[in-house]
Amino acid sequence: MIHGGIYVEELQQFKADFFKALAHPLRIRILELLVDGKKNVNEIQSYLEKEGSAVSQQLSVLRGKNIVYGTKEGKKVYYSLSDPMIGELLGVAKEIFNNHLINTITRLEEMTINEDNEEDM
Repeated sequence: MIHGGIYVEELQQFKADFFKALAHPLRIRILELLVDGKKNVNEIQSYLEKEGSAVSQQLSVLRGKNIVYGTKEGKKVYYSLSDPMIGELLGVAKEIFNNHLINTITRLEEMTINEDNEEDM
């Protein structure tokens, strides 16, 4: 068994590196596409309406962190998520965003109501 402190430090470093690799909107968009299944570079470029160099650069980062992997089929390389839980993580991030948005809207509505009440006085 690995000593608890070493394991915790390695886990924290993995998480930091993992989230750093996700910290780019184009990489997130690529991952969201791959949730639905494997795609080649041309398909990804087409869906995202981005140039090949931009897509390839971001795929390289994702491959380097083992977040996606490529398999060659004929002359094309198809990319897939290395772990289906990545799709779940993206779904949770969307839920957090929606909750944040709802909370922000609620606070704005409360501020508007309070301002209206103050004007009525």
